[in-house]
Amino acid sequence: MTTVIVDYQSGNLHSAQKAFQRMAAETDAGDVIVTSSPDDVARADRIVLPGDGAFPACREGLASYDGLFEAMNEAVHKRGVPFLGICVGMQLLATWGREYRDTPGFDWIGGEVVKIEPDDASMKVPHMGWNELAFDNPHAILDGVEQGAHAYFVHSYHFRVDDPADRIAHVDYGTDITAIIAKGPVIGMQFHPEKSQSAGLRMIANFLTWTP
Repeated sequence: MTTVIVDYQSGNLHSAQKAFQRMAAETDAGDVIVTSSPDDVARADRIVLPGDGAFPACREGLASYDGLFEAMNEAVHKRGVPFLGICVGMQLLATWGREYRDTPGFDWIGGEVVKIEPDDASMKVPHMGWNELAFDNPHAILDGVEQGAHAYFVHSYHFRVDDPADRIAHVDYGTDITAIIAKGPVIGMQFHPEKSQSAGLRMIANFLTWTP
């Protein structure tokens, strides 16, 4: 079995690669590779899409690799390959991103990505640091993770889902912020599981052993 971490020049993948390789070894989940190759993605048993930066830049960066999005889309929607989007990789799953300009997302999970606007003006944006997860709907990705577990966030925009059933967990940061989404073989995490210590590693392990 092979898990592919998609490299489209969006962020430093080193910590993600190390965390996924560690948990793959612990769960006997096969190999983890970092690649920009559509052929590797087409053969993958699991796909991870990280992302750092602005929504439009990440969308354009991904589109600059011929066939890469198409390979992901076919793997997920024709073969049911488990998919995990992290940070902006999760936001790209939306119908629309509203950062700087309206940008179409993948539309794999209905919703839009909008600026965080805390009710308390003293709360800084970006939302940066540790926050407590509150669970909204049951999902295998949360197996062994306690309610209130801490996860590490760095973002200024957040995913507002169309269907509450697609939201698995949220956090409070002066407003309600979606933390985990899921639909079919697709999962998204707004936080960085590779930086979220034991809870994040457990969720990575859950993803690597999950059958949708």
